Amino acid sequence: MSMWMLVNCSGCRTPLQLPPGAPSIRCAICHAITHIADPRAAPPPPASTPSYPPPSSHAPPPSPYNHAPPGPPPNAHGRKKAVICGISYRYSRHELKGCINDAKCMRHLLINKFKFPQESILMLTEEETDPYRLPTKHNLKMALFWLVQGCQSGDSLVFHYSGHGSRQRNYNGDEVDGYDETLCPLDFETQGMIVDDEINAAIVRPIPHGVKLHAIIDACHSGTVLDLPFLCRMNRSGQYVWEDHRPRSGVWKGTNGGEVISFSGCDDHQTSADTSALSKITSTGAMTFCFIQAIERGHGATYGSILNSMRSTIRSTGAQAGGNDVVTTLIGMLMTGGSVSGGLKQEPQLTACEPFDVYTKPFSL
Repeated sequence: MSMWMLVNCSGCRTPLQLPPGAPSIRCAICHAITHIADPRAAPPPPASTPSYPPPSSHAPPPSPYNHAPPGPPPNAHGRKKAVICGISYRYSRHELKGCINDAKCMRHLLINKFKFPQESILMLTEEETDPYRLPTKHNLKMALFWLVQGCQSGDSLVFHYSGHGSRQRNYNGDEVDGYDETLCPLDFETQGMIVDDEINAAIVRPIPHGVKLHAIIDACHSGTVLDLPFLCRMNRSGQYVWEDHRPRSGVWKGTNGGEVISFSGCDDHQTSADTSALSKITSTGAMTFCFIQAIERGHGATYGSILNSMRSTIRSTGAQAGGNDVVTTLIGMLMTGGSVSGGLKQEPQLTACEPFDVYTKPFSL
């Protein structure tokens, strides 16, 4: 496996990860292009100490695209960084009502519950005025690159996505179900979707020892959208087994020693609801709402308690279609594919780079 190298931006001196063999790289902050005469001559990343730009009296102001929070090396608890993406596809036939609300709610949760610094959270929505923060394919891929860039032991990273997801035929035999899962950026109809293989290569495989990354993916067909090697198959009683989803080809889908765990809105063959029924106030993604609710209602002690809480909320809401609450009937229809009597049910999923005991491993971001 090729080693990614760190080079300082020729403009703002921010450390950048240089893909193997690349002759140049464009900085996401100042957009300067740094040319490398011979990529093999670039200094390798240090073994233990992080690389920081040299002190300067003319240092640029703190930017969410830079290492966050800015300043001296991280303390024992590490740094916290997040990419939050909510896409409404407004004015299109694909429009979703709740995804930008999901993004705002997740940002609030990370700042107030898990003490993420505001400047360390990169928001990608259609409401952003900065063109580099619109949730286009290019911007989303750059944001994922920024998320893991320069991460060190002790860091905690979060990727939250609320929007459309899809699947497409896989022809190399790497997928258990024969399909690649995908995310649909704002411009997916012209620029294409982001495939699970790309997501895995961007934010799973580079994660080094001591770093943890959590993904919360509220999209259709999102069960294994990070292509993580193991899926927690849980029944309605809370009993579970870990399914091995490692490719038969032997391609490595794990990390570089770090920890990656993903909560997703549904199984690979299911769809996720975008509805006003759960909050009863405004539209949200069902999965995002249930995840935040599990945390706020005290069910966030372990991964198993969160997953059980999310599933029981969705299941009970969908099962009460005969009750007096009209809103309950609506979500019952949404959760069963438009029919109260039956259809595909939405079941949040948990995937990870390694199996673990979901009822004893503490959850933290």
